[in-house]
Amino acid sequence: MKLYILFITFIVLISNQGFSQKNDVSEFKQNHVNWHLKNISSSVMGTNTQKAYDEIIINKTSKKKIIVAVIDAGVDIYHEDLKENIWTNTNEIKGNGIDDDKNGYIDDVHGWNFLGNSKGENIGRATLEKTRLLRELTVKYGSGVEFLINDKSKAESALYKKLKAEIDAELKEVNEMLLNIQAIKENIKNTYAYLSQLSGQPINSHEDVKNLNPADKQQKKIRRKLILYSKMGLTKKAMEDYYNQLKDQKEANLNVNFNPRKDIIGDDLSNLADNNYGNPNVIGPDAFHGTFCAGIIGASINNKKGINGVANNVLIMPIRAVPNGDEYDKDVALAIRYAVDNGAQVINMSFGKSYSANKELVDDAFAYAEKNDVLLVQAAGNSNENIDIKPNFPSDSLNNGRKVANHICVGASTISTKKRLPAGFSNYGNRTVDIFAPGLDIVSTTIESLYEISQGTSFSAPVVSGVAALLWSYYPELTALQVKEIIMKSATPLGRKRVRIPGDKKKTRFRELSVSDGVVNTYNAFIMAEEMTNKENNEK
Repeated sequence: MKLYILFITFIVLISNQGFSQKNDVSEFKQNHVNWHLKNISSSVMGTNTQKAYDEIIINKTSKKKIIVAVIDAGVDIYHEDLKENIWTNTNEIKGNGIDDDKNGYIDDVHGWNFLGNSKGENIGRATLEKTRLLRELTVKYGSGVEFLINDKSKAESALYKKLKAEIDAELKEVNEMLLNIQAIKENIKNTYAYLSQLSGQPINSHEDVKNLNPADKQQKKIRRKLILYSKMGLTKKAMEDYYNQLKDQKEANLNVNFNPRKDIIGDDLSNLADNNYGNPNVIGPDAFHGTFCAGIIGASINNKKGINGVANNVLIMPIRAVPNGDEYDKDVALAIRYAVDNGAQVINMSFGKSYSANKELVDDAFAYAEKNDVLLVQAAGNSNENIDIKPNFPSDSLNNGRKVANHICVGASTISTKKRLPAGFSNYGNRTVDIFAPGLDIVSTTIESLYEISQGTSFSAPVVSGVAALLWSYYPELTALQVKEIIMKSATPLGRKRVRIPGDKKKTRFRELSVSDGVVNTYNAFIMAEEMTNKENNEK
């Protein structure tokens, strides 16, 4: 099969999966590092964060360090651009095996890992929520689908059929994609080998291709094609990464027989009081995602390393509760409560799922955060769907019909000021998605003091979390609801702008995609915060 045909197949498949591409930052550094902080221009839809620093913050003194909890897969707390801004529990003595501060967590010096046990064993891969639900129904009723006895079993029978059909269809697609990607991998491997044979030099990676000095037209042609493909993400490493992601989906995410939690933790997922588990390992087996989010919020500013975070006076509290698969509602609920109880004012939640087995646990945690004046910032999701219609969990809508007021849902925008302003993968909804923020081609921190470029609403949410923390550090008298109000009302107004609907060729007004009709604007937020606090001070 021709390489370019396989490549087109690959692009179509990954776009349907909402795949977030990672690349070597060196290729993008000049144009992409910190672009989301740039000022708005005719060609850049930035957040005016640099303008806020240059014109407002430069004349102000930060009044308080703000703790931002990052509930995620783990954070590399030793990263060169993060280590100075990692939260430390000063009431806990590291490594003594004692719960010094009596908060229920032993040696939680830099946060807590809710995906492990006291032996240090950790959950890496996990099933999706719908896979867990299907497993439970199969255990309860067997593999049959006609268990119609009463209203409850009728509903469960319908759910069983729906979940079984969804998972079977996804497994079929994953198996097809594995075959396609394997073919692409083999094609790239053979092309590298052919170029090695022609040039007499070992060609095993994209770096080798770039560094090759072609001796004739044939070598030059092959090198040029490989470099073009690499710019589109078609490299040996990219294919290997994506192949492994697909294997994870098949072997873990969609596998009803895969249940590592039973052996590693063995808890009752519906009982919040059954919480004697976890460990202090906040890095975990794969901290890429959480480290990336943490860098966007609070990478050290102007230290001549890597990137700048949004906030300049912030502490990152790592809480590990998101596996490779869907998060467990119980872990999310406990993570939120841990963050609130240990002083976090902003909680970044760059995760979500389409089913929620124990939603009431998360609902109670959301209400607990609201009661304690903590702001929840959540990614909208990457399925280019209208989540006004198709729900995404967790959400600000509780089972009792009430909406918590301390929650911000964030969609992803691009650098474009034109019709492609909403990222093509982003979820949207003018009742559910509150605001948009940069989420395409974002450069941030990753494990082992490295930097990469990636995309997703996962990385739009920490932009907003960073803005919230930055505001709060200069205006600590504001409440969580006021911070949310300021962020929403100060957004760059784009409501009348015609843009592409994510995942569709059709256009609509931007106001149809979110509540605030705009993209987060740090400069405007500081102007509004100043006005609000001055007004309140004058009224006292």
